[in-house]
Amino acid sequence: MQFKKNLSSFSALTLTLAALCASATVLAAPFAYVPNEKSGTLSVIDTENDTVVAEIKAGDKPRGLAVSMDGKTLYVSDQPHNALLKINLEDRSILGSIDLGESPEGVSISPDGKWVAAASEISNSVNFISTATGRKMFAVKTKGKNPEHAVFSPDGKLMFVSAEEADSVDVIDVRKRKQIGSVKVGDRPRGIAFRPDGKVAYVASEIASMVYAIDVASRKVIKQIKAGNFSNGVTMAPDGKRVYISNGKDGTVSAIDTSDNTVLATIPVGKRPWNMAITPDGKKLYVANGRSNSVTVIDTEQLIPSGEINVGEMPWGVVIR
Repeated sequence: MQFKKNLSSFSALTLTLAALCASATVLAAPFAYVPNEKSGTLSVIDTENDTVVAEIKAGDKPRGLAVSMDGKTLYVSDQPHNALLKINLEDRSILGSIDLGESPEGVSISPDGKWVAAASEISNSVNFISTATGRKMFAVKTKGKNPEHAVFSPDGKLMFVSAEEADSVDVIDVRKRKQIGSVKVGDRPRGIAFRPDGKVAYVASEIASMVYAIDVASRKVIKQIKAGNFSNGVTMAPDGKRVYISNGKDGTVSAIDTSDNTVLATIPVGKRPWNMAITPDGKKLYVANGRSNSVTVIDTEQLIPSGEINVGEMPWGVVIR
């Protein structure tokens, strides 16, 4: 009888420990990955304590990056080799590479996880890679020259593409595999982010130093917002209540209220802030500072910088697993 009681207690303890371990795994802070163009590496940041815990060799000039839906694979564009690298995030090893068009830059993944898209500057196209087969399946030509960012809408039906030598954002119908229109904005559109409901997209135009709120259904600009000088990176809060804009010339980030499209705060960061990423809980924004070789961490509740992390040379952006 006593043996059965002990066995029952042991089983209960085992289940409790297993539950605690599972909870710890679920609650573990995510990692942030930063491509360093000049170093040819990815800096891995533990967002729990904001320290670099690893460096991964990633080609010669890593730029755009996206994480697979299961969180196991990181896709990184390697500009000199016209390739998309696949990195295993479990052991941080390179699984292989996929040939792309010339000078690939921005990378994104479709909401259903089936497609990885990579913009190629020289070929003026967006390449679509199947995550199931690891093969490039098709490419869509864009009217804008030197496309930089190619971002899926939240429902995955459309893609907005920005190009450095343009004053419009190209719109691709993903199912039809072709460009179906464009939206005129300011000179040199760069970063793009959709509100989670998919109704509004925000585009930063660097030369114009303006942010454009676009009604997705009508494909018309509904608001022009003055952020800072040389606005470029765009990141949406998970709840869609704010959008963040990096201002390259000012060394700042603007926080914009998406309910009325007003600037709530201007936050100082490092030199030449570029692309950014926000944690899943929306509490911390990570900003790549291209000329400071650092990442600034912003407390989004107080809208102030909470720290700066040294990374490799010329960090291009951030993605958070």
